[in-house]
Amino acid sequence: MESIAFVILSALTLACALGVVLGKNAVNGAMCMLLCLAGIAGLFVQLRAFLLAFVLILVYGGAVVMLFLFIVMLLDMQGGQPWRFRRAQVVGTLVSAALLICGLNLLTVRGRLPSPVPPAAGVGSSLSYYAYQLFTTYMLPTQVIGFLLLIAMLGVIVLSRRHRDPADS
Repeated sequence: MESIAFVILSALTLACALGVVLGKNAVNGAMCMLLCLAGIAGLFVQLRAFLLAFVLILVYGGAVVMLFLFIVMLLDMQGGQPWRFRRAQVVGTLVSAALLICGLNLLTVRGRLPSPVPPAAGVGSSLSYYAYQLFTTYMLPTQVIGFLLLIAMLGVIVLSRRHRDPADS
């Protein structure tokens, strides 16, 4: 039963990710991104990582995707022209894919990653431990990300303002 759920969630996630990348409409892309995040959260639930699944849905699904939709609707973006692939883009894509495959091959063959040390029983399973880590060790990265999101939101508001002609005043 778990393997069937894994295949279904993986197919949903992959299809929605392709919908985000290949879609022409930005609103449809945002909705596909929301469904993709829901599929990833389902995969986290299968791994028994309930907190990560909840945070993924709450933060990314609830906040980031909705902010993206707000920005898209605020800017009134329309679908653009279909892409035309040039020879340089195709060659660059093929070279990048070859380098990625070679790197993954080298990592799996030669560069075995050491297995992590298992935590003591119950250390990572309590929310108080996560909260302690968030407000001590990871406080600066959390604040930096929040500040960057604030700057991005202000930048979008400034860019979306309609510039009035001084003669109209």
